[in-house]
Amino acid sequence: MAPLGPFGSAPHLAVGVSGGPHSLALALLARDWAQARGGSLLGLVVDHGLRPESAEEARWAAETLRCHRIPSEVISLGLPGGAAMQERARAARLEAMLDRCGALGLPWLLLGQHRADQAETVLFRALRGSGPAGLAGVPVARAAGEALLLRPLLDMAPARLEALLKANGVVPLRDPSNLNPRFMRARLRLSLADPDGQGAGVAALAEAGRAFARRRERQEDAVAARLAGALRLAPEGWARLDATALGQDTVAMAALASLLRLLSGAEHTPGQEGVAALLRRGQGTLHGVQWRDGLLCREAAACAPPLPATIGARWDGRWRVLAAPEDSSIGALGPESAGVARAARRGMPARVLAGLPALRRGGEVVAVPALGLGEGARLAFDPAGGPLG
Repeated sequence: MAPLGPFGSAPHLAVGVSGGPHSLALALLARDWAQARGGSLLGLVVDHGLRPESAEEARWAAETLRCHRIPSEVISLGLPGGAAMQERARAARLEAMLDRCGALGLPWLLLGQHRADQAETVLFRALRGSGPAGLAGVPVARAAGEALLLRPLLDMAPARLEALLKANGVVPLRDPSNLNPRFMRARLRLSLADPDGQGAGVAALAEAGRAFARRRERQEDAVAARLAGALRLAPEGWARLDATALGQDTVAMAALASLLRLLSGAEHTPGQEGVAALLRRGQGTLHGVQWRDGLLCREAAACAPPLPATIGARWDGRWRVLAAPEDSSIGALGPESAGVARAARRGMPARVLAGLPALRRGGEVVAVPALGLGEGARLAFDPAGGPLG
């Protein structure tokens, strides 16, 4: 934990706990670490609602934490089934835990990914054509919302975590979907054939991830320097980009990919082939973002559907609700003409309008904070993938 600090005195941490072996082991380790420094640990257990037994498993995880002197909260989501279920569930779980950390003022959220998880991530992204940034795997630390995500076990083999649980008399839950070949990650896990995470294949993939992570750090510095001279980012979530100043090299590709991630609200950058093609053309649409005449903005057709404008909700992966009129929803403004003149006075291009967040009640627009329309609404541009870099 020390390299991930500083934490100050009496650190108050949260840890995501599924009831599986690795998150339970992390909870035990984090409890001892925090208590030794006069701090505290709160377990966050998320019930996705995707399987009939999920509610009982969440209660079991919370009770197991209680038996080991770790207070916890259970968060129920009730996600619908459908395509990309595991990926959607993972994203919703993280979002829910971050929201709770923000509400409770907990600045650190610990997650239990280990060395084999990192190896799977590197392999998964390689097969999907990710560039160097994606091949760096998941970072050991990343700012997200109001908390800092920490993954202190990324260099630890899962066999060591299993041994820790055995020594403490803990029998964890086993999620059957983790070995269900219906899911891509499960197929990769089975192909690696290394459940202990101590084999040569896992070690090589994890080391490749570390090498790409070092490269990513150097690249982030270069990207920041390049964008400082090529980009003007507007607080309403659109940008002007000087293609000449951006260039056509690998730094330009990384900079454009990072900008597309930011403006789209996606957690990850688009594939490098698509980015390279867009960079060569200097205009087009990719990752739900339009680039034309030096202007980049969210494509209205790609925006997420409306959702209830509850405090803390994030719409379209980009906008966080800080305050909203009662019983309102948040969604894309769409082809509304009323705001065109007001947008022009603010120096905002007309084609940015359709993708702006609007609050509606009874089907009527009651507020568009980016245009200064309406009262009682405040939004923050808070992309799911974090800041540029």
